[in-house]
Amino acid sequence: MPMSLEEIFSVAQILPNDSKAILVEKLVASIEADIDPQVTKSHLAEVKKRRDEIRSEKVAPINGEEGLANVRAMIGK
Repeated sequence: MPMSLEEIFSVAQILPNDSKAILVEKLVASIEADIDPQVTKSHLAEVKKRRDEIRSEKVAPINGEEGLANVRAMIGK
């Protein structure tokens, strides 16, 4: 019988940090293999557009905590 997600997580928790990082990389790679190439292309185009907006000072970046606080305020959480 396969292990449950909780069992897998419990086992992963006792791994050394470098092994955890390798496991995460492998899991992400397995997910990325199933992503539609057109989605990846569109995502990359959006990332480049936003990068260029920041570089040209058209928009100003904010830190992650501030951004999350703004989103939470917008959705009322």
